[in-house]
Amino acid sequence: MLVSYQWLKELVDIDVPSKDLAEKMSTTGIEVEGVTTAATGLSKLVVGEVLSCEDVPDTHLHVCQVDVGEGTPRQIVCGAPNVRAGIKVIVALPGARIAGNYKIKKGKIRGLESLGMICSLGELGISESVIPKEFADGIQILPTEAINGEEVFPYLGLDDEVIELSITPNRADALSMRGVAHEVAAIYDKAVQFRDFPLTEVEKAASDVIEVKIESQKVATYRARVIENVTIAPSPQWLQNLLMNAGIRPINNVVDVTNYILLYFGQPMHAFDVDKFEARTIVARDARDGESLVTLDQVERELVADDIVISVADKPVALGGVMGGATTEIDINSKNIVLEVALFDGKSIRKTSNRLNLRSESSSRFEKGINVEDMTAALDAAASMIAALAGGQVLAGVVSSGDVKTSPLPVSASLDYVNRTLGTQLAYSDIAAIFRRLGMDTTGDEGNFTVQVPCRRWDIRIPADLLEEIARIYGYDNLPTTLPKADGTVGELTSSQKLRRHIRTVAEGAGLSEIITYALTTPKKAVEFNLTPSTLTELMWPMTVDRSVLRQNMIAGMLETISYNVARKNKDLALYEIGKVFEQVEDPSQELPQEVTKFAFALTGLVAEKDFQTAAVPFDFFHAKGILEALFAKYSLEVDYVATQDLLALHPGRAAQIELDGQVIGIVGQVHPQLAKDYGIPETYVAEVDIDAIEAALQPAQPFADISKFPAVSRDIALLVAQETQHQAILDAITSAKVKRLTKVSLFDIYTGSNIEAGKKSMAYNLTFQNPQDSLTDEEVAKYMEKISSALSQIGAEIR
Repeated sequence: MLVSYQWLKELVDIDVPSKDLAEKMSTTGIEVEGVTTAATGLSKLVVGEVLSCEDVPDTHLHVCQVDVGEGTPRQIVCGAPNVRAGIKVIVALPGARIAGNYKIKKGKIRGLESLGMICSLGELGISESVIPKEFADGIQILPTEAINGEEVFPYLGLDDEVIELSITPNRADALSMRGVAHEVAAIYDKAVQFRDFPLTEVEKAASDVIEVKIESQKVATYRARVIENVTIAPSPQWLQNLLMNAGIRPINNVVDVTNYILLYFGQPMHAFDVDKFEARTIVARDARDGESLVTLDQVERELVADDIVISVADKPVALGGVMGGATTEIDINSKNIVLEVALFDGKSIRKTSNRLNLRSESSSRFEKGINVEDMTAALDAAASMIAALAGGQVLAGVVSSGDVKTSPLPVSASLDYVNRTLGTQLAYSDIAAIFRRLGMDTTGDEGNFTVQVPCRRWDIRIPADLLEEIARIYGYDNLPTTLPKADGTVGELTSSQKLRRHIRTVAEGAGLSEIITYALTTPKKAVEFNLTPSTLTELMWPMTVDRSVLRQNMIAGMLETISYNVARKNKDLALYEIGKVFEQVEDPSQELPQEVTKFAFALTGLVAEKDFQTAAVPFDFFHAKGILEALFAKYSLEVDYVATQDLLALHPGRAAQIELDGQVIGIVGQVHPQLAKDYGIPETYVAEVDIDAIEAALQPAQPFADISKFPAVSRDIALLVAQETQHQAILDAITSAKVKRLTKVSLFDIYTGSNIEAGKKSMAYNLTFQNPQDSLTDEEVAKYMEKISSALSQIGAEIR
């Protein structure tokens, strides 16, 4: 929000340096980005009157005699197409400084002496986006009352100080001059001084010309006035100056008034040429899929059902809350106009402006909220100004549909709550004085008080909001430096936080280093390591294709980090990350994605470097699996590793999905060699596990059990099985024997080669038995081994 300081001082009687005001506002809740003056760095720019203007043959140049108040005219050569005799212009005298610190000197152009320069606004550093269209390709023409030889800055508002406010969404009331005036008046304990807009209506009723209807749940109210017999012309210079200082291009007297009201009241407004309507009924409705509208910027927009349109004869003439349509715009031939104000749904406006990449001063205000109490006042003020500046007649009455509540909202709090929270000793009279400065009525006593919050402060709804207002107006620097007294509470971690900390302990104990990668990635990488990818959640306007969708796995981002490090000769890496992935389980247009917390890691290079007595030890599949087993063992979770070839991003012979109680909770394996080549990385092993699933499966801590006083007995068993038989299948078979004294099964050897039948392999296991109440006998252990052997034979295992 760009605030004219000269305009602000008309609304509040203050006389302080702009920098002091900026500091005060920043310390009371509205941050000031900076204060600028357009005239800074410019010098020796005066008003000149072109006495004569003669064309230079065979060129676009003109030789002008210009009166700059020196008695003798100056000869200046100018190439602007709109220079002519009889106009007042900006003249940069020799020695003047213009934009870019460029110094003007006497010189000759095509052999003709030029004693200065006739300037455009662009040459003074004014942005092309705000220069009036009539002067966009030429020099600026000053008002006829400008006095020759005087500085030009006051005539163009260039001596005004512009305060740039950084408005947060909760303080959208400050997106208007009246809102800023209320804020400044509260800071300095002054009264606001708003101008009156006298309105004279003719006998003819506006309802005889138009009627309005609302056919959308997204439009709360729609109001309109009719003004006839206007004369379209440029706005007076003071109005153009205000708009340009606020970053808005002047168009004509009618459109400029609507923009003035937008700045003054914060109320978006639009003007239609009623003679271009094909019917008399204006309808605010939802758009239909497939409809289109050419907006004022001459771009055809495809509409969807979520958009709001203003239609006449069932044809869209404006995109509600965002931009008007080209078919009914105000032009030089317009005579009869309709002014509208409305209250549109902010969410709908935001979706429309984002989808079309079409943001305007109006849409930004509807998105954040407007003061519904001032809607009719803003409409009447605009009609009054147009009647004064464009010579129109305002028809009687406001044509409206729908209504909104405008009564103040009572919000209550207790004095004890205020003083206990702020650490102050304020009395009720102090609080009443603070809210008086804010323009709010207060009732109550030393116990409790109630504030009547006006519609212009829709951010105040609960006692905590009142507390914030008291603190900032009282002064944060006046608050005691001691901590407020309050009952202490026990601070503890949630179960999710504890789980994540434990996982970090396990990961870092295994030598992994934590990283954080981007949650946004490419559509391909988003689902690269997913067994069952869901619908992608895409950004509507991504800054880059590489960061256009929300990730559904973290491994792809970790591989990018590995690639970055490997390219810089850092090849031995063990990295992990705990973060969110985003699964879109429903229609993406209706539901937000589901956030799932996951733990992922990636291993590449060497576990241990080669030295004089030991060989180098590279990472392998079993190292990755060992880290997972350490994690699951910490929580006594029994998981199964099931070999899979369904995930194309992993090596088909070195990949497994991790199952817990029949549910797939993660994957582990080697990155497919071709994919590793695409990333530019060496052999890499990765894993990803669903932390939310682990948390859901956690059981209460087991009570302590005494260590058995009786010895354990171990037996070895070697099996001849088919080459494709998995370790897990053998474990399942041993478990199916239901030997309750079996406490541990360990695989200690796998052998294939000579002396083994082709297509077979030998697997050797160590079995541990223990009875916590007695010593086991050889006969008991023999029976256990017999049962286990019988169970193993069911899967085709041959005891060697």
